[in-house]
Amino acid sequence: MRSTYIKRSLELVLKKAASEFPAVVLTGPRQSGKTTLLQHLFGKRYRYVSLESPDVRVSAREDPRGFLEMYPPPVIFDEVQYAPDLLPYIKEKIDADRHKNGQFLLTGSQNLLLMEKVTESLAGRAAMLRLLPLSRREAEGRPQNSLPWESKRRSPPEKFYTFRELWEKFLRGGYPELVAQPKRDANLWYASYVQTYLERDVRTLRQVGDLSQFQAFLRVLAARSAQLLNLTDVARDLGVAVNTTKAWLSVLEATYQVIVLHPYFANVGKRLVKTPKVYFTDVGILCYLAGLKDPEHAASGPMGGAIMETAVLSEIVKTLTHRGIDPHVYFWRTIAGTEVDTLVETGGKLVPIEVKLSATPRPAMASAIKTFQKDLGDRVMPGYVVHPGNITLPLGSDVMALPFANL
Repeated sequence: MRSTYIKRSLELVLKKAASEFPAVVLTGPRQSGKTTLLQHLFGKRYRYVSLESPDVRVSAREDPRGFLEMYPPPVIFDEVQYAPDLLPYIKEKIDADRHKNGQFLLTGSQNLLLMEKVTESLAGRAAMLRLLPLSRREAEGRPQNSLPWESKRRSPPEKFYTFRELWEKFLRGGYPELVAQPKRDANLWYASYVQTYLERDVRTLRQVGDLSQFQAFLRVLAARSAQLLNLTDVARDLGVAVNTTKAWLSVLEATYQVIVLHPYFANVGKRLVKTPKVYFTDVGILCYLAGLKDPEHAASGPMGGAIMETAVLSEIVKTLTHRGIDPHVYFWRTIAGTEVDTLVETGGKLVPIEVKLSATPRPAMASAIKTFQKDLGDRVMPGYVVHPGNITLPLGSDVMALPFANL
């Protein structure tokens, strides 16, 4: 069944990059829509070649110059991480006609090895862009909507979800296939996705030996999502070395499965926590790995807060990334336990965001943001308490309660 195409925020950025660079490298997790996006925008003018097929891969490796003669630009090379040795020869082709832009469009679902090769071979010749799963606004046909602090309006336009609608959206996540086909069984889809990810992406990376242990590591991380991440504890629980868990975490980052959120440091005379937190890039994968299938169970169970935090962080990161912006996001936590869940750096200032599970916002929910604003002064913009309800109201002079639907 052919899925309906869903408009992506990255379209304008991608077109601009192809008009200004000889090559564009589009990375992102498996199944995030990279191939669909490139074929939608460029398919009529560009030949498409997948390097995932073993015979095509062998041809590219054994005779790269002959391969490029067979598939001259403009061309889309999909899953180029399977033939990274092709990149120096693509550079050779580009340098023979340096002023012609948009010659090669390359995709890859692994950042780790691919980025090394791209940096070596295509520095200055390629624009690097990332496509993550759908943001909530993309899934709802609002790909160009601004984030609340970017709007001149103090209160964003009102949008509403029922309790069940919101938590069903969290459980389903943002992978295009699940959004475009609402009748697909999400649990079966994620089971297949994780297995495919392990077999095709993880197995090829040198840091991973035992796939079953790595899968257990995924589930342990899901259980600790949105918490301070102590890899020593994780390693002890799994019976592996700490260096192994560090390597595995780097694999998850490189394949865009997780976001490692680092604490924000400022000289404000307070002792601050230095340990990072980890979040899954897409909230649907988190719910699957945590074994959650029911909206009520997800919302009221011990993972409710982590799911809500993941959804908020994911929406911010996806929205900025799909504009071609590298998101600068942090959290802030003092040794005494005062914490702001997310800080978004924009224009040299910080937007503080707290996430709450209660749909009834109260002024006390803004206390950590107010402490942060007091400590950092004019470096801080007005803050937001994001909640699952439908109420927008001020919680003080510079803090607004904001429904997730309006984030």
